[in-house]
Amino acid sequence: MWMLKRRYLFRITLCIPMVWFIIAVFVLHSSGVENKQTSENKIIVDDDGDTESKLSFRYIIDFYMKLLKLKLDDDELLLSDVNYKEADPNSPGEMGKAVEIDKNKLIPKELQKYNHGFNTHHFSEYVSNLISKHRSLPDVRDPRCRQLQYEPLTITASIVMCFHNEALSVLVRSIHSIINRSPAYLLKEIILVDDFSQIDNLKQPLENYIKKLKIVSIVRQARREGIVRSRLAGAAQVQGDVIIFLDSHIEVTEGWLEPLLHPISRNRTVVITPLIDTVDEITFKYIPNKPNSIAVGGFNWDLQFSWHVLSEREKQQRKNPLEPARSPTMAGGLFAISKSYFYDLGTYDDGMDIWGGENLEISFRIWMCGGTLLTAPCSHVGHIFRKSSPYLWLPDVYVLKKNAVRVAEVWLDEYKKYYYQRISYNLENYDNVTSRKLLRQKLQCKSFKWYLTEIYPDLYIPEDSVMFGAVRNLGTSYCLDGSTEQRSFNESVVGYMCHNQGGNQFFMLTSTGEIRRDDGCLQYSGGKADIDKEDQVIVVRCDRQNKNQTWIYNEHQQLLHSASNLCMASSSDVDHIKMQNCNPNDMSQKWSWKTKSQPIVDKQHDEIL
Repeated sequence: MWMLKRRYLFRITLCIPMVWFIIAVFVLHSSGVENKQTSENKIIVDDDGDTESKLSFRYIIDFYMKLLKLKLDDDELLLSDVNYKEADPNSPGEMGKAVEIDKNKLIPKELQKYNHGFNTHHFSEYVSNLISKHRSLPDVRDPRCRQLQYEPLTITASIVMCFHNEALSVLVRSIHSIINRSPAYLLKEIILVDDFSQIDNLKQPLENYIKKLKIVSIVRQARREGIVRSRLAGAAQVQGDVIIFLDSHIEVTEGWLEPLLHPISRNRTVVITPLIDTVDEITFKYIPNKPNSIAVGGFNWDLQFSWHVLSEREKQQRKNPLEPARSPTMAGGLFAISKSYFYDLGTYDDGMDIWGGENLEISFRIWMCGGTLLTAPCSHVGHIFRKSSPYLWLPDVYVLKKNAVRVAEVWLDEYKKYYYQRISYNLENYDNVTSRKLLRQKLQCKSFKWYLTEIYPDLYIPEDSVMFGAVRNLGTSYCLDGSTEQRSFNESVVGYMCHNQGGNQFFMLTSTGEIRRDDGCLQYSGGKADIDKEDQVIVVRCDRQNKNQTWIYNEHQQLLHSASNLCMASSSDVDHIKMQNCNPNDMSQKWSWKTKSQPIVDKQHDEIL
């Protein structure tokens, strides 16, 4: 009798969860559907802040846990199952579609979550949490890439992915995109390197999750080391033939891996990058590069990386548009390199801190020391480009300058002066670079002049400048200020408080009368009718045939525009620039500018240069 009672008790206990589950499904099915998802993946959040389909698996589980007062949070749901599940094609973000959040319709609790995620990561973690970790992406390759037949590959790839306080859903999606879209026989392992993250879910919860993935491991840094030393820690664990360094906020696409491995299998001194597409930081829309366009890396004399379209010279040297293209530099976040060549080449300069400059340093070293740097047009990887970094930098160290000076001292030879002009020869402390100079000697590397001639002949070299530095208005003590990056073309220059840091206040006057920095020149296209109108002096691409870009710095310290015969002046509110009839007695038209004949001092070593 007692055994019979126990048997019935067991059956009742077993049935209770099933009854609750059926009740949950019935309630959800019969309730008015308040969440609406349009074909454009617009999400409207209802009063409970829920955004999933009422009948989705995730929503049912979430509702069921509510009934039991055990609601799972986003992280727990994300890490609850490692197995690949094809997402509903109508789910948020599928096929790389945008997920648009109407913040005005978020209840306070959800709005707080939205803002917290963005303030922490400088991209929308809230949107990322709505998207499947296995989300689908379109095949964005040139159709001809899909027809390529590669030789059988016998080499394997090890992924090294460093992160610091990364959004968990973004990191996990990065990992699964690699696993889901890489042939298993080519993917040896994924090595995560945690650069001293402070977020709790990146500690034991992540550790437990990746153990289930088998091929993923993690290295933990005991203190904040930065990208260089963290990548070196990951590389030390690599077992594959090729190291592929990837950022932790990426999504790879179909067919991404073979185009990177194939050139290296034929020549181990080839270093190759994928085409880097954009994942929008707000909507997570996957935005591929334009068809038949390939962007390669360059740099300016601020020693900052820049993107450029492939030059006509390089186009003519390629046999077909699917062939990897030579790239003078790389962005540095995503590239593949033979493990043995990486160590033969001298790995990274571990004297660099945190981030910045390491990509130019290894790019120069690859080319000057016998290697080849390519971009593979048939390999696409999406990357979240943030408008600013969310991370803390080292106190009392100007990291970007320190790293750039190390690059200049070791690799730029006599051309380093063009960078030092930009920072007023204030090199500050950049630590000892003797070992890196000895490495250059050991590798028998070519000169930087060879690099500029053979690899990057399109780079403007400011050899013909007669004036350089900050252009200070004597009437206001404000300086000319304006970006000369391509994305800022057609924007006006302004007046801004002089900061003596170079940057957007560094300009050169060339022997042909251009006021320029790198590829951007100051232009005035107006005439007498535009006298005293503000913001008419703009930055455009330099063109020596354009007379509107010709200026004279005369004996009255005025900037005379040759075509209009007008002079540049600071406005009365000091923040704007305008053109006026020239008046040698008007202080708002007078500008001080350093000439090349003035002595320049290296402030670190107190040497006249």
